[in-house]
Amino acid sequence: MIRRLYDWTISLAESRYALWALAIVAFVESSVFPIPPDVLMIPMILARPSRAWLIAGIAMISSVLGGLFGYFIGAYLWDSVGQPVLAFYGKDVLFDSFAERYNAYGPWAVLVAGVTPFPFKVITILSGATGLSLPVFAIASLIARGLRFYIVAALLWKFGPPIREFIERRLGLVFTLAVILLIGGFYLVKYL
Repeated sequence: MIRRLYDWTISLAESRYALWALAIVAFVESSVFPIPPDVLMIPMILARPSRAWLIAGIAMISSVLGGLFGYFIGAYLWDSVGQPVLAFYGKDVLFDSFAERYNAYGPWAVLVAGVTPFPFKVITILSGATGLSLPVFAIASLIARGLRFYIVAALLWKFGPPIREFIERRLGLVFTLAVILLIGGFYLVKYL
């Protein structure tokens, strides 16, 4: 099923409605959809490199708006969906202490999930459920999604088709390692 969804998403990149499709995919990926917008962005930028920045901008803005939708799912549907599930498993008493810890590091969680392959939708919903500051969430989302989509656009614009395989196979790993190094650097500065 995921493969068919992936193939369908790729076919959207070739349509005359590709920018609208990208906006929709980027929006829903941040809250519920399993396929990342990169699947559309990459062939779109390779086909028209002169539009790389426009394509990245649409992906970023739509993804942040979708993240806000995910935030509101967490904030307003948590009581009707998430809380009863936790109560069923006897874990509802642990949620308050988790929410407090999450909100202490929430901006970092949003930044990490926004640039790595970690499902961004999990963080968007969790941020709303724990009551992470909405302005903090929005700013962290904008920075993270901007980095992710503009770096991909820049690589494709500069190197073209040869970089495609690297992006599709390795960029998630590179982003993950960069985030680990960044967090490790902050940790060393703070505790050494």
